[in-house]
Amino acid sequence: MKKILILLVIIFTFSCNCNKKKDNKSKTNQVTESKNNFDWLLGKWKRNNEEQGKETFENWSKISDSKYTGIGYTMKDGDTIKQENISLIKSGNQWNLTVKVPEESQPIFFEMIDQKENSFVCKNDSIDFPNKIKYWKNKDKINASVSSSEMEIEFEFEKIK
Repeated sequence: MKKILILLVIIFTFSCNCNKKKDNKSKTNQVTESKNNFDWLLGKWKRNNEEQGKETFENWSKISDSKYTGIGYTMKDGDTIKQENISLIKSGNQWNLTVKVPEESQPIFFEMIDQKENSFVCKNDSIDFPNKIKYWKNKDKINASVSSSEMEIEFEFEKIK
């Protein structure tokens, strides 16, 4: 009888540990999935803190679970004066940001160095400005900053569609 009781305790203990491992694995997958989700960027956004006489917009789309694309542009007097194509691309387990402006032949690559549920930071130390790009959700708005050690420009966007 004592052996059966010990055996039951061992089986019960083992089954409890297995369930805890499954629960922890499930929680880990939820965190990974939320960290790999940039859906909070999706939509059409207009910059609130732009210079007088200019309007800046960003439009973000989800191409797949491993690729998001955006286009950013600034207009003055009805003409586009600045434009950039932005991509968030997952390669393996790493997300990275690329920025392509018309005057450059190749996109500029930024490595994602920090990522949370509704924010990320990317960096490229091989260029002068910007060498750091940060996006974060702020309630119903999106904020961004581009910076170097000498300067920072902040953006605040509100959704227009």
